[in-house]
Amino acid sequence: MATIVVEAKPLPKSYNLPQAPKTRISAPTTRRLISSGPAYLSHLRLTLNHNNSFEEQDAYDEKERQRLEELQGSSLNGEDDLGVGDEPETEEILSLDPKEWKKHDYYAVLGLSHLRHEATPEQIKIAHRKKVLKHHPDKKATSTSTFTPTTSSLLGLNMNTNDDAFFKCIQKAHEVLTHPEKRRQFESVDPEFIEQSEDVPAAAAAKKMDFFETFRPIFKREARFSRKQPVPMLGDFDASKEHVEGFYDFWYKFDSWRSFEWWDKEVNEGSDNRDDKRYTEKKNKSERARRKKEDIARLRQIVDLALSLDPRIKRIKDEEKAAREAKKLARSQPASGTNTGANTPKKSKQEEEEEKKKQEEAEKTAKAEAKKAKAAAANAAKKARRQQRAAESGAA
Repeated sequence: MATIVVEAKPLPKSYNLPQAPKTRISAPTTRRLISSGPAYLSHLRLTLNHNNSFEEQDAYDEKERQRLEELQGSSLNGEDDLGVGDEPETEEILSLDPKEWKKHDYYAVLGLSHLRHEATPEQIKIAHRKKVLKHHPDKKATSTSTFTPTTSSLLGLNMNTNDDAFFKCIQKAHEVLTHPEKRRQFESVDPEFIEQSEDVPAAAAAKKMDFFETFRPIFKREARFSRKQPVPMLGDFDASKEHVEGFYDFWYKFDSWRSFEWWDKEVNEGSDNRDDKRYTEKKNKSERARRKKEDIARLRQIVDLALSLDPRIKRIKDEEKAAREAKKLARSQPASGTNTGANTPKKSKQEEEEEKKKQEEAEKTAKAEAKKAKAAAANAAKKARRQQRAAESGAA
């Protein structure tokens, strides 16, 4: 190994060493420090909580931690989640296409099929939160990240963590059901209601069924679309005539808020043609009017069918007929009793004619007196008007 020798050159004679600076220690002063920092905050927490020691404070913190865990566990177990969002998810629901969002059943998406239009905003909020915690794409990615493609395929797991289609459906359901106008439009075409509305029996089949068990749920289902609340319900067989007449009068004049904007066709994407937009709007308006007219006719047929089969109509008619006959019989009984009594002597024909003449003369006399009184009143009124006119002319 070669060795390199470096020779240091001497300093020049003109080089002067730097002199050390003259320093002076300052006099002591008093300064005020502001208490801050995590140590000071810990000190405050200890002293304010009844002057706890470090051991007591640790026990207190552990107790609070356990309490919060118990609250969180009870929430997850459904004790304060209002019993929503836990319905089983079918394969059909999980495979929904977010692009076909108008065909979705949003109550089924959020697990609210048992409540539907009766679900409150708070229940919708809780159901949405539970669905998000379960189906968020980040959570799906975390749950599948520990498996290899081979083990995932064997276990039936989906490794496509970007497949957040159902999560998009959840978000769309929350958007629609929390917006009052959009929710009303969706409920107007609720898939479950449409399916149930097609189960109205025909007249021949309805005659063989129990009238009240058949039509009571039908009118209850239709009542939610009424602008006027409360809606009179069907009642029972012993309902009064006023109730029955009021019920059918209300339903024949039923004012429905049901609309059909949900089924409007969208304008072609990327089209800025004003004529296309106007044509689409005109077409949607005519379709809404047609569907509205069909819905009114459908409801009118249900009311007509119910009226034709209502057993209370016959009962009310029979009661009115019986009341008329009883009234007629009550009017005829006193007359027959006075003329056919056992101890009452029968009047002769001459006596009857005399009584009839006396009655006619009395009626004529009463008419004449009434005529005279009317004429006297008219003359008095004329005399009063003449006197009034004379007084007015004299004053002028």
